[in-house]
Amino acid sequence: MTSDRPSKKNLWRPYTQMRLAPPPLEAVATHGSRIVLADGRELVDGIASWWTAVHGYNHPHIAQGVAGQLARMPHVMFGGLTHAPAERLAARLAALLPGDLDHVFFSDSGSVAVEVALKMAAQMWLNRGMSGRTKVLAFRGGYHGDTMGAMSVCDPEEGMHRRFGAYLPSQVFCDLPRSPAKTEALDSALAAHRETLAAVIVEPLVQGAGGMVMHPPEVLATIARLARRHGLPLIADEIFTGFGRTGSLFACQQAGIVPDILCLSKALTGGTMALAATIARTEVFDSFWSEDPAAALMHGPTFMANPLACAAANASLDLFETEPRLDQARAIARRFADGLAELKGLPGVADVRTLGAIGVVQFAHAPDLAALKAAFLDWGVWVRPFGDIVYLTPALTIPMGDLDRLIAAVVAVVPGQAAALS
Repeated sequence: MTSDRPSKKNLWRPYTQMRLAPPPLEAVATHGSRIVLADGRELVDGIASWWTAVHGYNHPHIAQGVAGQLARMPHVMFGGLTHAPAERLAARLAALLPGDLDHVFFSDSGSVAVEVALKMAAQMWLNRGMSGRTKVLAFRGGYHGDTMGAMSVCDPEEGMHRRFGAYLPSQVFCDLPRSPAKTEALDSALAAHRETLAAVIVEPLVQGAGGMVMHPPEVLATIARLARRHGLPLIADEIFTGFGRTGSLFACQQAGIVPDILCLSKALTGGTMALAATIARTEVFDSFWSEDPAAALMHGPTFMANPLACAAANASLDLFETEPRLDQARAIARRFADGLAELKGLPGVADVRTLGAIGVVQFAHAPDLAALKAAFLDWGVWVRPFGDIVYLTPALTIPMGDLDRLIAAVVAVVPGQAAALS
């Protein structure tokens, strides 16, 4: 086993108070739905490395695609040049997405995909000769990323970025329209701020890192209808929900809507490489189609459309075409619904909810996260609860035995922790 001292000395870890945090576990290998640690333990991964590894780890088809691209051309700048992996990937995404979501802009992370979407919406109005549209309507409980623009449309009070409020642009926030009163409030806010709004942004069906809060397709359809009524583009942040996680390839499909701009990342490459995409409808793209050079979209990541990442994404799409990923997501949904049901109504458990390959147990009060994590490690599973929830988002390919082990760990660990809170 290697020492953790270089890590503690040099690495600054995510969402971590470095002075208080215990040494992180050292991973040395992955396979299937397992993470192998330096001390020889194997953990069943319950969250697919932040929801990315939808095909499991080390899928040979993706590895083969990346290896072949590595031998030919690992990277080339995308300014003034193009290459086949990006051209093919853009065409395939446009064909899979609903409606005329045909214009694909690549970047390298979900947060940046959101930044690009916000910039697209803002510059679209400027290109049309309309200034003053500087705000975005977002929803309480939402999460859209860690960069400054993305932080500004995250939940302003309960989210992890609330300490940055003074540094962020002011946005307009509403509750999700789950009732007639909330729908009326959203309609009124859109009307009141219509002349200053550039767009509406939403996480379709599930507010992921904001607490895995779910809403039915009808709520999403209402948001799309009201945005259209007020002449505002709708940005769908499918960074978490895209590629089968909710039981359909894209969550928007369940509501029968076509957003004006859609963001993808995480599972785009099957958890292999960093890549993101912001995809726009033709009406949005046409606002940038001009004889004026200043009307071009002013964004250009250095590693935009990295050929290795595009190769991984193309291989991942191959697997969605040739292997039964959506059937697997639905099978996981049934297992979650059955296996987690016995936790409903227990003292200290506020809610149990599932959607597609997402299973969530919500405590009545925030639990001892350190104790929870340790208990899950004792069960040989990698689960990372946050806030007041324990959630499972495994690979869609997870063997049923490993899935049952994850569910058994949650069913065994949660009651004791929940009872201590009640």
